[in-house]
Amino acid sequence: MESTRQAKISRLLQKELSEIFRQQTAKTHGTIVSVSNVRVSPDLSIAKAYLSIFPSSKAQEVLENIKRSAKTVRYELAQKVRFQLRKCPELSFFLDDSLDYIEHIDSLLKADEKPSEDKGSDTSTPEAPEAPEAPEAPAE
Repeated sequence: MESTRQAKISRLLQKELSEIFRQQTAKTHGTIVSVSNVRVSPDLSIAKAYLSIFPSSKAQEVLENIKRSAKTVRYELAQKVRFQLRKCPELSFFLDDSLDYIEHIDSLLKADEKPSEDKGSDTSTPEAPEAPEAPEAPAE
């Protein structure tokens, strides 16, 4: 369970990291990096940032670049939060693919709906439903 202090620091780090990535990606047109979640350890020494990257085809490449420049990002973050935090936590970046997962589920649901719509447009007369079979008695 996350303490109130952890939640406040998570929100602060998420906001500031989002701003840092927005400034960095303004130079690279066509790439958007958003910070979907930040989790802070109870001792406030480690922060895990979950990033959503659009387009997802460039996600691994962009994430590797961010991981390589993690020390620079941490320094920029420390400059922004120096009046709120005494020590800036160590940063770890992870890819948040929940949006891709949701999109995949939506596409599966839409693909499932199309055959049912085709059945509804069938003009033939519906057949009488079959009576369910009686359950067999358990063998003893």
